[in-house]
Amino acid sequence: MILFLQLFLAHILGDFFLQNNKWVTNKESLKWRSPYLYIHALIHFWLILLVTWNFDNWKIAFVIMLTHLLIDGVKLEYQQPAYQRAWFFGDQLAHLIVIGFVWAFHEKITWQYTDIITVKGLIICIAILFVLKPASIITKNTISRWTPNGNPSQHISAIESLKDAGEWIGFLERLMILTFILMGKWEGVGFLLAAKSVFRFGDLKEPKETKLTEYVVIGTFLSFFIAIMTGLLSSHLLTVLK
Repeated sequence: MILFLQLFLAHILGDFFLQNNKWVTNKESLKWRSPYLYIHALIHFWLILLVTWNFDNWKIAFVIMLTHLLIDGVKLEYQQPAYQRAWFFGDQLAHLIVIGFVWAFHEKITWQYTDIITVKGLIICIAILFVLKPASIITKNTISRWTPNGNPSQHISAIESLKDAGEWIGFLERLMILTFILMGKWEGVGFLLAAKSVFRFGDLKEPKETKLTEYVVIGTFLSFFIAIMTGLLSSHLLTVLK
């Protein structure tokens, strides 16, 4: 495991600390013709040797350097501004997959399907997925009977509310609640509820906004309730299966 951590550390240093905006701009402009693309890949080679402090790892460093160059080059060649975020995350995922395979091959680690798909793993996976989209749809359908006149989003101007921000806030808060409960950190749930109350309801205090405030409060508490019950049930099942 130490080798994987060392390779991951080298990746973080090389990708996020040892290249500046000038390099990134030049690479995006010149693509394969940018000298910084090759310098960047070479930095990863030497970082791996320095972090592992073992020059016998030059083969590992060379493979990761070469694949890093290819992955970055393909990203620069085909990415479009509209999909830049997707290419960024895809690029990082590809690098981590390469690091994982190189580490597993070097350490002669093999995985069986049963090692990955376990009952506990399925419980956690189902819980995570459930508090995302299904919980969001359940919440929306349940509170639809109290929807204020018109679309609730119309009560808040486009300047004050980001597109789909409410849904993403719900995703994040339910994931955090589930994580806190599975870790046994109930104080985190309390802190999250207090923070949500301050930031979410601070601008819903005018008398004319009473219906909207009540609508948001009901939605928030229902979202929290679903996440808490999912966390409790998952925690119980994981404890029983010990």
